[in-house]
Amino acid sequence: MRMFSSRCLFALAALAALVPALPPARAQAQTFEMNAPPGAAPAPRRALSQNRIPAYQLEKEKMNAWTVGLAGGLIEGAPLRLAAEMARVVDDGPNLHLLPIVTRGATENVNSLLYLRGIDTAIINSDALEEYKVQVPQIRRRVAYILNLFPSELHIFVRPEIESLQDLAGKKVNFNTQGTAAAYSGPMIFSRLGINAEKTFIPHQIALEQMRKGEMAAVVFVTSKPVDAFVRGRWEPGFKFLPVKYDSKFEDYYLPAVLEAGEYPGLIKQGERVSTIAVPTALVAFNWPAQTNRYQRVARFVDMLFARVDKLQAPGFDQKWKSINLAATVPGLDRFPAAQEWLDRQARAQRASQ
Repeated sequence: MRMFSSRCLFALAALAALVPALPPARAQAQTFEMNAPPGAAPAPRRALSQNRIPAYQLEKEKMNAWTVGLAGGLIEGAPLRLAAEMARVVDDGPNLHLLPIVTRGATENVNSLLYLRGIDTAIINSDALEEYKVQVPQIRRRVAYILNLFPSELHIFVRPEIESLQDLAGKKVNFNTQGTAAAYSGPMIFSRLGINAEKTFIPHQIALEQMRKGEMAAVVFVTSKPVDAFVRGRWEPGFKFLPVKYDSKFEDYYLPAVLEAGEYPGLIKQGERVSTIAVPTALVAFNWPAQTNRYQRVARFVDMLFARVDKLQAPGFDQKWKSINLAATVPGLDRFPAAQEWLDRQARAQRASQ
């Protein structure tokens, strides 16, 4: 019995020696490339001759070669709608495929961009970077902006008895449901303003009804103007927007903005303006090293998007595209190199034609 066991073991060992070592999985190379910090060398890949690659593998490689993953946002939100419209315009068959992805929202998309497989680009609110300063100290090196899409203005809507921001201390203020821009940016802005309100996170339509009854002092919207609830709603005299002064405490992520009578004729008198701030909603990319395939994919997407932005500004697309300025900056971030190179080429061509 012992002799038989020894022979079996010897045979198994010999068989194992004849079996070639398996090549490292492509997933390992992809994982390294996706999580590697800017400047790291791409993972080496095993060279295979074309005739040894199965047909399905070739088709898989072809479909993935120029696919760019875009973390859009909540299915009902404006960011995902803009992502879907970009996908329509930049689509170039096997040469470029933008894949919009439903996520937990623009404030969560930084997380998706940093850690989720297959995500090359994302639509984020610029102040979402604040919470990553401690977790990812080099966040500005890992994320770069492509385009400032649109501003989301801060609307602090209050009852008649509220005359100033300080009056909201200790009062019930609603910031919409968790996952929305208001639920993330609103409390952060209130903290910077030094206002310790009683925060609630319920749907705004319910909170607005509570305001009418005197059960809620204010609601905070962070969204692009005009807001239908204020345009179409009937409000008793005294309901209003409180002004927020733009100063140094907001310079890192925010921009100055105003709410005007033409946008809210029932709440702002003709000729008056209410000062406020805006949170830029931006299209950003992971800052891949320049020679990697992932960088080249995003660079091709940038070239196609910038060259075709006029199509997005035509009828049939979201009105926000008409106010897009390709050269607009995003506070707190550097521009993705391929985007800056495109702008520089256009500037040189324009100077040469003059």
